[in-house]
Amino acid sequence: MGFADVLESGKFIVTAEVSPPKGTDISGALAGAGLLQGLVDAVNVTDNQRSMMRMSPIVLCHKLGELGFETIMHMTCRDRNRLALQSDLLAAHALGVHNILAMSGDYPTMGDQPSTKPVFDLDSVQLLQLIEKMNKGFDFQDKPIDSPTSLYTGAVANPGARPLGPQLLKLNKKVSAKVRFIQTQAVFDASVFNEFADAARHTGIPVIAGIIPLRSVQSARFMNEMIPGVNIPDEAISRMEAAEDPALEGIRIAAKTIADIRTNCQGIHIMPIGGHGNTRRLLEMCGLD
Repeated sequence: MGFADVLESGKFIVTAEVSPPKGTDISGALAGAGLLQGLVDAVNVTDNQRSMMRMSPIVLCHKLGELGFETIMHMTCRDRNRLALQSDLLAAHALGVHNILAMSGDYPTMGDQPSTKPVFDLDSVQLLQLIEKMNKGFDFQDKPIDSPTSLYTGAVANPGARPLGPQLLKLNKKVSAKVRFIQTQAVFDASVFNEFADAARHTGIPVIAGIIPLRSVQSARFMNEMIPGVNIPDEAISRMEAAEDPALEGIRIAAKTIADIRTNCQGIHIMPIGGHGNTRRLLEMCGLD
């Protein structure tokens, strides 16, 4: 059963994130994904995440597919104009990559090559609209393509954004563009997430909550300062400061967060810091292994 079928069955799902290498050797990324075998319903592959240059996600998605993984390929509008977006969507589809997470993408000033010129020819809503056209057999200009795609689309949302109104307005536009699921930024405050989930419930779109198990108080402070959309509460920072084993405390915080939001989402998406060595342990704590 594919990712789309599992999600639409109503099952509580687990996805997890891997990143392509900054080089030509994908063996490390494949080994990292191997830790997820049997644990997750799909593996997300990032697209120059946080504007840090990496290999294209198309190759890693294809290779993971050959190993039996369902994949969700991230695609940002930051690095491609509409021609390149359509070319890469066709290439991905031809290689068996059928799940796409459409994103605008962080500005290059956040990344390792800050003088990069961003593209943003389309935004994430327009990318969703483009994919819907291609699924019906047309390109961006409404001209027929040789064979239609069958791409299943997701988009992102920030449950911590306040006021909620503008975030819900964006969400409604994505729903109108036929998005099939929403994946959120990392959740550290269950009450904030649950308020968002209640407000978004009218859309009927499955919401997958992003989860980052903290590893150290330093990394927590870094994310608070440097990663847009992340807001780690002072209580969690204090727990990490006082912990004898910060990595274990981070897993406990993540497990409690999952327990507190579980009835308000249809799944979780694990975005670890430094690999999936502790992902099985986290899922065991949550009864999701």
